[in-house]
Amino acid sequence: MANLLDIRRRIKSVKNTQQITKAMKMVSAAKLKRAQNRVVAARPFANKMTEVLGQLASQATEDFHHPLLDARGDERYLVVLVTADKGLCGAFNTNLLKAAQVFTKQNPGKAIELLAVGRKGRDFFRTRGKIVGEYVGLTGGGRVAFSEALEVAHDVIQRFTEDEGIDKVYLIFAEFKSVLNQRIVVEQLLPISRATETESGEPASAAEAEDYIYEQPPAEIFSRLLPRLVETQIFRALLESIASEQGARMTAMDAASKNAGELISSLTLNMNRVRQAAITREIIEIVSGAAAL
Repeated sequence: MANLLDIRRRIKSVKNTQQITKAMKMVSAAKLKRAQNRVVAARPFANKMTEVLGQLASQATEDFHHPLLDARGDERYLVVLVTADKGLCGAFNTNLLKAAQVFTKQNPGKAIELLAVGRKGRDFFRTRGKIVGEYVGLTGGGRVAFSEALEVAHDVIQRFTEDEGIDKVYLIFAEFKSVLNQRIVVEQLLPISRATETESGEPASAAEAEDYIYEQPPAEIFSRLLPRLVETQIFRALLESIASEQGARMTAMDAASKNAGELISSLTLNMNRVRQAAITREIIEIVSGAAAL
């Protein structure tokens, strides 16, 4: 049985750990509020832009070609995996890494290259997959600038347009639903689909699609808007990932604080038992000595 001094040292250590987890929970809660506001503000623009450009692309004639629209083969994929730079956020990173592994298993025979956004994804796939690029430190501070998202988007567009061997680009990230719920999203980023969908998820018919009047030639419009769509989608993915990470960390630190409290209670009870046993033993020794005299 551990002595009284060891138990007291462990209780002090657990209390110090509990203070750290509570502080991390408060910091994550503050960062989550800002990240959630940015996500809510970015979603309408990203969704509407995707809808409008999808309808424009669906109405474009088959004679019109653009590098970001034209379908290619189905042999070589580029996967943009968005993970966190830090840990202590529960199963957040683990779920993203599992989703990337499942995607690889579901596409056997495909040449899959990885563009890692985040230190955790880079470190995990450094020896397990072919990493062609990495971006570390974008989400570590709980805030990402649009210029940083532009850097990632321009890199993806350049790899897709200049490297004719890449057939498709996929984006894997965590979509923020609530503090307790984050949904893993695996979506095709490039080439941009010409088909549009209704709110029910079914393809929209020609009658349901909006009739747009082109003021500039379609080539000029698409050359300007399609890259902007990719930039917006990547920026939104980074915002969603930051909000999901802070929500997961807040939940994990709250659970850690509660577990530390339960451990402190258990150790305190054990300490009282050891102290009571020591007092009882001393009393018995005094009584036995007095009886011997």
